[in-house]
Amino acid sequence: MMLPCIFEGNSVDLKALLARYLRELDQPVITDYDLSMALFHFHSSKKYRSEALDLSAPFPPWQEACATFVQPLIDLGILCPHKDFPEGRVFTIIGNRYQEPGDIACSVDPFAYLSHLSAMEYHGLTNRSPKLLFISAPPPKEWSAFAAQKMEKDGRGLLSEELKGQLPRLINLPFDRIHKTQITRYASIHRGAFKTVEGRKLRVSTIGRTFLDMLRRPDYCGGMRHVMEIFGTSAGQYRPLIIDELDQHGNAIEKARTGYLLEEYAHIQDERINEWAKHCQRGGSRKLDTEAPFREIYSERWCLSLNVD
Repeated sequence: MMLPCIFEGNSVDLKALLARYLRELDQPVITDYDLSMALFHFHSSKKYRSEALDLSAPFPPWQEACATFVQPLIDLGILCPHKDFPEGRVFTIIGNRYQEPGDIACSVDPFAYLSHLSAMEYHGLTNRSPKLLFISAPPPKEWSAFAAQKMEKDGRGLLSEELKGQLPRLINLPFDRIHKTQITRYASIHRGAFKTVEGRKLRVSTIGRTFLDMLRRPDYCGGMRHVMEIFGTSAGQYRPLIIDELDQHGNAIEKARTGYLLEEYAHIQDERINEWAKHCQRGGSRKLDTEAPFREIYSERWCLSLNVD
C-alpha cells in the first residue's frame, strides 16, 4: 500500500504518521534530535514499517519541518514542550506510559543510567526512598565522543554535510530537576555496566556494579553504615555477581573493602576473596570509608582502618 505523504501540500498524512510513531514509542519524552531523525528516516526510506510512503519533495530545513509537523502535534495536545529542559529541546509525549523522572532522564540522555541509591532502590536492596535521583553518565569529553559515534550511526551515511548543519545535534542537555525531583549526575571514568528494563527506556546499573558503586561512593548510597547493612542482608544472594564484578573491574583497595564486608558482614568464604587478601598492603589512605577520618581500629587481614562508627 502506498501512502501519499508529501512535505508540501498534502502534509497531513505525515503528521498523522508521526503521531502514530510517537504513540508506539516505549518512552515518555522525545528530544528534538530524535524527532528530526524520525522524520528524516521516514523521508529517506520512503516507508514506515511495511507501509510505503510517496514522498516527492526534498527533506526541508529543520525549522520548516518543525513548524509543519511538530507544532501541529503540540497544538493537538500530542506533544508538549517539557518545562524542565531547554526550550524546544524535549517534548512530553502525552499519554505515553512511564512518566517517572528516571525514564525521562534515560530518554533524554542515551548514555545515562540509574545508579547508586536509585539503583539500590530499583533492585530492592534498600527500603529507603531517595529524594534525589542518582544517574551516571560518561564525563563530558567521552560523552561528546559517544554522541558523535551515535549521530554517525543514526544517519546511516545518508545525511549530507549541508543537512547535518541544519538538523538538531545530539547534545548533552543540562538538567538538574525533573518533576520536582532533584537530579544528582555522576560523571564516572568507569564504563558503566547497566541493563535496559524491558519495554522501557529506563537503564539501571547491574547488581554487581551497584555493589561496587556502594564502595566507590558510599555517600551516594546512604552512607557507609547503610552500605554495611546492605552487605549483611543482601550480599549472600548476589555473591557470584559481586565477586565477578570486583574481579573484572575493582582495584586493590575496592577489593579489600568488598572482601572485608563480604567476610565480616555477609559471612561469605570464597577462594577468590582469599586471593584478594594476599595482595593487600598497608597504607595511610587504606580506610573502609573513604570520606571518614582514619581510626586506629584495624583489620590486619585487609590492611584497612575500620573508620565507621
